[in-house]
Amino acid sequence: MSDRDRDYIGFGSLPLQYHRKSVKRGFEFTLMVVGESGLGKSTLINSLFLTDLYKNRQVPPVAERLEKTTRIEKKTLDIEEKSVRLRLNVIDTPGFGDAVNCDESWRVVVDYIDEQFRQYFMDESGLNRKNIQDNRVHCCLYAVPPWGHSLRQMDIDVMRRLHKKVNIVIVITKADTLTTSEVKRLKANIIRDVEANGIQLYKFPECDSDEDDDFKRQDEELKQSVPFAVIGSNSIFEVGGKKIRGRQYPWGIVDVENPNHSDFIKLRTMLIATHMQDLCDTTQDVHYENFRAQCISQIQHNAKSGKVRSDSIKTPTGEIVIPVVTETDKLLLQKEEEIRRMQEMLAQMQEKLKQQTIDV
Repeated sequence: MSDRDRDYIGFGSLPLQYHRKSVKRGFEFTLMVVGESGLGKSTLINSLFLTDLYKNRQVPPVAERLEKTTRIEKKTLDIEEKSVRLRLNVIDTPGFGDAVNCDESWRVVVDYIDEQFRQYFMDESGLNRKNIQDNRVHCCLYAVPPWGHSLRQMDIDVMRRLHKKVNIVIVITKADTLTTSEVKRLKANIIRDVEANGIQLYKFPECDSDEDDDFKRQDEELKQSVPFAVIGSNSIFEVGGKKIRGRQYPWGIVDVENPNHSDFIKLRTMLIATHMQDLCDTTQDVHYENFRAQCISQIQHNAKSGKVRSDSIKTPTGEIVIPVVTETDKLLLQKEEEIRRMQEMLAQMQEKLKQQTIDV
């Protein structure tokens, strides 16, 4: 054995180790779909994941929809592809926007997202954190009707309440009812309204410099396609000896997966092939961290004010129950505060040394 072989450590295999462990453990992804009835949301989900999650669903008559309230409907699907297992949770919101008065349609959706954050925070703060189940919503597909000229006031109000809690991806459904120029104009109007109202949609991460040109080109196409104009279908047709998923009209068949007909393939590519992990990371690092910081800030406030218990946190959607603050928690919070002050002092000293070096 040469000296070079003896000096080799082997940490270059760490990515493979992580990959094997992740594949063995499997992945979990929660997708929420928001939009009024009749926009083809269920059909779109079936098309995206090549399944039929809603085969037994019945559309209620108009009389029942007059006073209908929004409810949460969760379906779970286990998917395996090339030995990689994915547990997909689809959160549907039947009844959203169907009632005569839609002012409160957002509340059920926001409460559900907050509840999943609260449950994860409780589990993370407990003694046994080994098998925490992650039900946090990683992406919200917000369906916009094709017959409008832009976002409705209801859409703006809902997204303004959601955008700091979840990754929002806007989809224009039933895009085959629009011409190419109409799709382009509707997209531009939606982006204008989003920017004018300060709504933060899911932001695509920048490509690394070492990525290949094909991936960079694909990523740029995805960014330029937002919001995605899509078509969904549960029907399979045979055209030219090839089976396609599409919609049949008197003049021909619309191929759902044809990029000239809709952005369906781009949406599926973004959700599954390229950005699923980033959606999960953004949920963890941005949205959940904001919620967690709010909880800890409230705990600190209650601890400093002499309260031994902290029963709830006030949020725009109501009260969120948080764990009990014990005397041990108070001591830990004091230590954290001391560490924070020391870190600030260290940063100030480093800045002074840096300035002195520049002056010299």
